[in-house]
Amino acid sequence: MFSRLPFSFLFLFVMVTGTLFSLSSSHWLGVWAGLEINLIGFLPLLVYQKSMMESESGVKYFIVQALGSSMLMFGSLLVYNLMFTWEMTEFSIKYLMGTMIIIFGLFMKMGVFPFHFWLPGVMAGLPWMSCLLLATWQKLAPLLLVSSLMKENSGYSIFFFFCILASVSSLIGGIGGMNQTQVRALLAYSSIGHLGWLVFASLYGDWLVKMYLSIYILISVCIFLSLYYSNMISMMNLKNLDMSYYNYAIMLMLLSLGGLPPLLGFIPKWMVILNSVSNTYWSALFLLILGSLMSLFYYLSLFFTLNLNNMKKVVEMSDLSFKNSSILSISIIINLVGGGLLFITMEILKSF
Repeated sequence: MFSRLPFSFLFLFVMVTGTLFSLSSSHWLGVWAGLEINLIGFLPLLVYQKSMMESESGVKYFIVQALGSSMLMFGSLLVYNLMFTWEMTEFSIKYLMGTMIIIFGLFMKMGVFPFHFWLPGVMAGLPWMSCLLLATWQKLAPLLLVSSLMKENSGYSIFFFFCILASVSSLIGGIGGMNQTQVRALLAYSSIGHLGWLVFASLYGDWLVKMYLSIYILISVCIFLSLYYSNMISMMNLKNLDMSYYNYAIMLMLLSLGGLPPLLGFIPKWMVILNSVSNTYWSALFLLILGSLMSLFYYLSLFFTLNLNNMKKVVEMSDLSFKNSSILSISIIINLVGGGLLFITMEILKSF
């Protein structure tokens, strides 16, 4: 996948090391250094084919990440000026301005509203494997750092503010994908919508964020690997494929990503809903569900168009290689069976 790039494993190692260093740090100076190491390792992976679109996406990503790191450093210095410590556990709601600037810097690095503008443009020009890393691994450190901040700051004002940003991110993820024909941009808006759910889940504890993020990464790996081997660029390629197995497999995984019951992608959203119904933030939960319904709308409309298109064709499966079909089969099993098994396991654990 990255084998065409010399020293690609070195860059991957630097990227992973930066994320782990950031997550294991107990003060914000170490967090900032880890995020910068992660950026240094990830940037060469964005431009390994040296095309014009990849270079443009790499420059956009670098500028946005530099702005996010600047806000992170500025916010931590602002709090340090008042508290004379870098320790993350000492940051409290009393120093709201510095804490909010740090949160905004982490939101900019992830692509949460109101800093979502860069994500579709960057992902639209990247290769599939770089898109996969951008949609999954690069969100890990900022998201868990935001969750740790919420654990230390449980004030009503910041809680309400997070609810607003999370609900609007979900709506933007649904509305932005309505008129998209390019698959990468569609998945970018889907990522923005899921980030809204993840930010909302961070209000209820680390375990919910980790569970949601783990399932999201699993589904994303299945989707991006399938799209990588089918070499699909736009939705028109999906409609013109002669292999119905590809069509239905990819559409099934997209529906799972949208959260259609009883597929695997519905389970984390169902858990977030169960944990939030006891609180009074019904309006934020309603907007989150509305954004997911919009995502399901354009996935289902594409699915129906695909069915009507295939009714006029004689499908030939002889061109489907064993390698690609096995990857698709594993992805289908994960998304179909995984949701049911996880649901049954959770009900059994609940009974004890």
